[in-house]
Amino acid sequence: MTLIADGGSTKCDWILLDAEGQVVLKTRTRGLNPAVISEEELLIRIKENEDLQGIFDTVEVLDFYGAGCGTETPKARLTRVLSSLFPNAKVDVNEDMLAAVYAATTEPGIVCILGTGSNSCYYDGESIYAHVPSLGYILMDEASGNYFGKRLIRDYYYQKMPQKLAEEFEQRFDLDPDVIKMNVYQKENPNTYLASFAEFIFTSEEVKGYFYKLISEGMKKFIENRVLCYPEAQNVPIHFIGSIAHFSEEMIFDAMKPYHLTLGNIIRRPIDGLIEYYRKHRLKITS
Repeated sequence: MTLIADGGSTKCDWILLDAEGQVVLKTRTRGLNPAVISEEELLIRIKENEDLQGIFDTVEVLDFYGAGCGTETPKARLTRVLSSLFPNAKVDVNEDMLAAVYAATTEPGIVCILGTGSNSCYYDGESIYAHVPSLGYILMDEASGNYFGKRLIRDYYYQKMPQKLAEEFEQRFDLDPDVIKMNVYQKENPNTYLASFAEFIFTSEEVKGYFYKLISEGMKKFIENRVLCYPEAQNVPIHFIGSIAHFSEEMIFDAMKPYHLTLGNIIRRPIDGLIEYYRKHRLKITS
């Protein structure tokens, strides 16, 4: 049995495949970003899932692709947790960019993640290359959920948000300064908390005004900083993975126009693409 996990800061999707590549189990846990979640909390979040409890001893291969797994310390932390829970499995933990590439393309291209956080890489058809290391939600993450969440909060407090939207924003969220500061500076998962505010953008009836400008500005920054840094950008398609990308296709397309870039695939959930990749390339199953 092969267990594949695609983990973000907000949620983690798990797929169990049998030797024939058939899906035996699909389940979801809370986010498992080891860069912002303690080892104890990682254990709790996995163990609370009853579906996973039932397969702890039967999984033979566990491939985890996740946010926060691009550097050695958090990667080792999550590997220890998974190895303790799945004692009979060969555990391999990789950054989420690799899963994004597998889900998006088998040809050369630039692959971008726009979810709770953001990132990008160049894929030459065999290996991935990150021109700029990701320094996370405080220093980078342009056009991500937490980027837009921070922008909404700032605009609200600086009174740059249109009045009608500001009133809706007040009704939707607890905007007490002490509550915000506690969640950002004292609690775990501040990036997920900030990203939760971005939901306001994509569930509002206002489309072409303030929100369009907000998203377009974020996409422009992302393209300038995380796409144009690759010399290959003009010659290969640019693929996007994640919920923010899924809901922002028009703004992404418009932001790419001035730079004469080619929009590739936009995929909301990479886990579905991973299933096909594993069937063809890992399990070697041919139709």
